[in-house]
Amino acid sequence: MSTTLKKDLSNWDPENAATWDSKLAWRTLSITTYALMLGFSTWYLVSAIAPRLNEIGFNLTDGQLYWLAAMPGLAAGVSRFLLLFLPPIIGTRNLVVYNTLFLLIPMGGWAMAVQDSTTSYSVLIMLAIASGIAGGSFSGFMASTSYFFPKRLQGTALGLQAGIGNFGIGLVQFLIPWVIGFGLLGTSYLAPQQKNDGALIWLHNAGLVLIPWAVLAVVLAVVYLRRVPVKANFREQFDIFRLKHTWIMTALYMMSFGLYSGLAAQMGLIIRSVYGGFEDGPNPLAFAFIGPLLGALVRALCGPLCDKFGGAVFTFVGGIGMTAGTVVTAFFLSPSSVDEFWGFLTGMLIIFFFAGFTNAGTFKQMPMIFPKRQAGGAIGWTAALAAFGPFIVGVSLSFIDPTSFFIGCAVFCAICTWLAWHYYTRRNAEMPS
Repeated sequence: MSTTLKKDLSNWDPENAATWDSKLAWRTLSITTYALMLGFSTWYLVSAIAPRLNEIGFNLTDGQLYWLAAMPGLAAGVSRFLLLFLPPIIGTRNLVVYNTLFLLIPMGGWAMAVQDSTTSYSVLIMLAIASGIAGGSFSGFMASTSYFFPKRLQGTALGLQAGIGNFGIGLVQFLIPWVIGFGLLGTSYLAPQQKNDGALIWLHNAGLVLIPWAVLAVVLAVVYLRRVPVKANFREQFDIFRLKHTWIMTALYMMSFGLYSGLAAQMGLIIRSVYGGFEDGPNPLAFAFIGPLLGALVRALCGPLCDKFGGAVFTFVGGIGMTAGTVVTAFFLSPSSVDEFWGFLTGMLIIFFFAGFTNAGTFKQMPMIFPKRQAGGAIGWTAALAAFGPFIVGVSLSFIDPTSFFIGCAVFCAICTWLAWHYYTRRNAEMPS
């Protein structure tokens, strides 16, 4: 097939070697994955900024901070409901360009807001919502990617895109503590913020550092991305909701990415709340990025393995591990000594590690369970529901104690693990995948 760039590829069929252009598919995956990573970074800006706000003159309660970190999850979930339907309507190129341009709003907005500690809480909430909308890109991008690859490669393609995209969470949580320590080249004229102890901090760099990379993503999308002829209107795509497996896979992905994303957004605040009262308590930002990076790496590595062995077994094994991790963590949430932090961290890392298994497994399963058009919608729908993870976790922690929350998570993970075994993994399962 000719690789000549053109707006529409009318003969596109990944299952037919004569009409599938592998170079275009992998190039599209590379650019959309890069844009997706920026979307995740923007989505989790709040989780990296919120623990620092009171240090620079803001006066927010723990409840307000939990809600602030939770709002991006609510916004991401809502925006994903729209974006999951857009790939077959507006095409990959337009979807990536418009979504990436939107990222500039929360990036620039947070850079301005943190320069003034009198910025109202309502403005911070609006910026948190804008950051969450950026996270909505996942539903559209993943659904679009499923159109570009044959089924035999979708575990690899979707695993790589989701895994590397998820790196945006850990990346922003790792990068921000470093870049807020100095004036970025060309922006040193912006006055730093003064911490309560008198030290200076350039917290506005958290948003500014991402802007040039977002502009680059827009340019790459305009020049190199194209759309493929998978088309459907809104009404045609609603047929996925009549299928039982849509709801089962939604529950499984709520367990995997819902808990992964929720804990990634709230881990710093959990550490601050549970262990911050000790004299030598751990620095939340020094540990918050480790779990998300670990889970993203495992997800990316498991993608090719899911193509070889099937996704269901990874979903099932991951569910067992996540159940165990939540149980372990629950034992270290009412500490009498700061030394118990290492038990807490171990439990959290077990959760993130096995979340990588389940995230990779579910996204291999869906293209196998559903026809191509429905697979895109199912992927987008489950991703939309799971994006509420940061909101659900944040709101839950604002109303109940962490120990009760993790016990509830353990029960939910155990139920979902049984669903994975009963419907997809056991011998003579209804839909082995």
